[in-house]
Amino acid sequence: MADPSSYRPKPGQIPDSPGVYKFRDEHRRVIYVGKAKNLRQRLANYFQDLAGLHPRTRTMVTTAASVEWTVVSTEVEALQLEYSWIKEFDPRFNVKYRDDKSYPYLAVTLNEEFPRVQVMRGAKKKGVRYFGPYGHAWAIRETVDLMLRVFPVRTCSAGVFKNAERTGRPCLLGYIGKCSAPCVGRVTPEEHRDLAEDFCDFMAGRTGTYIRRLEKDMMQAAEEMEYERAARLRDDAEALKRAMEKSAVVLADATDADLIAVAEDELEAAVQIFHVRGGRVRGQRGWVTDKVEAVDTAGLVEHALQQLYGEETGDSVPKEVLVPALPEDPDAVSQWLADRRGSQVSLRIPQRGDKKDLMGTVQRNAQQALGLHKTKRASDLTTRSRALEEIAEALGLDTAPLRVECFDISHLQGDDVVASMVVFEDGLARKSEYRRFQIKGFEGQDDVRSMHEVIGRRFKRYLQEKERTGEWEDTPAPTGPVPAPGGPVPAPGGTGETDGAGEAGGTAEAPGTVEAGGTGETPGTAETPGTAETPRTGEPGPGTVAPAAQDPVTVREEPREDDGRPKRFAYPPQLVVVDGGQPQVAAAKRALDELGIDDIAVCGLAKRLEEVWVPDDDDPVVLPRSSEGLYLLQRIRDEAHRFAITYQRAKRAKRIRSSPLDDVPGLGETRKQALIKHFGSVKKLRQATIDEICEVPGIGRRTAESVAAAFATAAPAAPAVNTATGEIIEEDDGGSRT
Repeated sequence: MADPSSYRPKPGQIPDSPGVYKFRDEHRRVIYVGKAKNLRQRLANYFQDLAGLHPRTRTMVTTAASVEWTVVSTEVEALQLEYSWIKEFDPRFNVKYRDDKSYPYLAVTLNEEFPRVQVMRGAKKKGVRYFGPYGHAWAIRETVDLMLRVFPVRTCSAGVFKNAERTGRPCLLGYIGKCSAPCVGRVTPEEHRDLAEDFCDFMAGRTGTYIRRLEKDMMQAAEEMEYERAARLRDDAEALKRAMEKSAVVLADATDADLIAVAEDELEAAVQIFHVRGGRVRGQRGWVTDKVEAVDTAGLVEHALQQLYGEETGDSVPKEVLVPALPEDPDAVSQWLADRRGSQVSLRIPQRGDKKDLMGTVQRNAQQALGLHKTKRASDLTTRSRALEEIAEALGLDTAPLRVECFDISHLQGDDVVASMVVFEDGLARKSEYRRFQIKGFEGQDDVRSMHEVIGRRFKRYLQEKERTGEWEDTPAPTGPVPAPGGPVPAPGGTGETDGAGEAGGTAEAPGTVEAGGTGETPGTAETPGTAETPRTGEPGPGTVAPAAQDPVTVREEPREDDGRPKRFAYPPQLVVVDGGQPQVAAAKRALDELGIDDIAVCGLAKRLEEVWVPDDDDPVVLPRSSEGLYLLQRIRDEAHRFAITYQRAKRAKRIRSSPLDDVPGLGETRKQALIKHFGSVKKLRQATIDEICEVPGIGRRTAESVAAAFATAAPAAPAVNTATGEIIEEDDGGSRT
């Protein structure tokens, strides 16, 4: 436990300007990010007598080993920079709301030639119009089914659409009048887009126009004695009314607003949001968080606003946001919201009328969500704690293993040998820490040797990170303002050291920041969830000034690792689990011994009898079948197996789909597809002459010669056979067989 006085900066070092500050731990990880109108006053609050601090604040300052800050010109800039850093560094002591599920949206893909109506989850895409979120996907489908009578917009996938184009026959919805069938030319692209835009207008709340138009057409058809057409129009109007009834009118005057309510206790808080568009509740969502920092209702509201609107722009930010308590600086938050929307946003507390009544409903939902979450988590926490205690007792550990890493090897008859590493912290999967490896030391099938290589590589990196961060040295971590290289002069009394640069290719995130050059890991060798470490965005150097009008200072320098971001292999587990029996456990233990690591426990879980093996013991540890500890080990082992086999299959599929075109220098995916589309298949492309290849748009003679040479040197692949039917599968696109 660190003494805050050991890294407390002198009062004269800290500016009295607005800014954002970061606390780092002994590993140089950023553990807390905050903002302040006056940095000197705010930071002084953290270094008072520990007995007077809130328990969570006391835990944070005793975990930290240094503090740094960045000066900005306005409170709005501080809000933006705080949000960016919380998202980038994921500090453990900041409040972070997490969705209890992925909420579905009704989406209209206006970025396509023929827009499609569908259910979508996850990150929002550019050019797609979203409505919601909804509590259940079936609710979206019911609404869409009613509206397709009036707005017969395409709902099929790209594959179904292309198949209908090829055959000239629409799908079932085209035959029953719930799709305008643009795939077979019943409507033009312009007419279909008008239908999609009318659909969006209706969903956005402009409902009266369409219902009145249908009723007028119905009356006119009845006067002309076209009774069948009048009946269809009557049914269409009724369908739209039923769709409207699914979202009751709650506010008058076609109000567009989001209502946010918070329910909290000493340990946790729940947030509920109602999205009201056109006076109707169009969506609802909720978050729950642990109160890991000392924060009041106003602070929870501010964090919720950051998470809710941090990635949104335009109409996704409503004209009015109603909250139970105003943030500490409501003007700055309102200005930030207005910048996101592009026009004025009203942030206020409802005082009377329908809006206050609806806020009461949102508040009751938040209280119910918190109660339900606490009921679920009470049993979950108890179970996980008991499981970790049982594992510690069975393996003879001094404490419960709060961080467990599990390794598994996967291959197909000795080909494409890969390994996985999954991480569980406090009994829960931490997927951001997952890693995968390619076995490089040898070829062939040898699980024991593979396990030795992977464990050795993982913990060599741990020792390198430990040495790089100076953990083996008895030198205190730097504290105070640290300027970016070539940037502004540090605050008086500063150390002058540099810190916080981004990795290879990083770009300045805010004015006055540093773009650090350097080399990331080589693609194909990095032991990450992908193949190589992607360039990261730089961060402002502590103690630097970031005025809005100032251009970024760009400096190239050697890469620095102590930037506070979560490192790949910097944090050791208390327990290493391997998928296998005694041989795999012995290999893992030998790898640790060769590196001089003796403070990490090792065990293996054998699949056949679910026995737990430990090093230097001829007999396994047998946990009861009903043991929570055994169940947790099984979950960890199965997750490692899933992650390994997924990577192995992807690697094998990529190898199978390889084509001679992949070896042609300068030939990208677009021109590959152009070649395949022009000739129809790889087989026909292989038979083409250089002059015929030159006829493809975008292919010059030099490229055509390279393509022909690649096919000439590549041996033709053996034909693939469908084992179910005996049919030979032809090559078609990019060398892959379908």
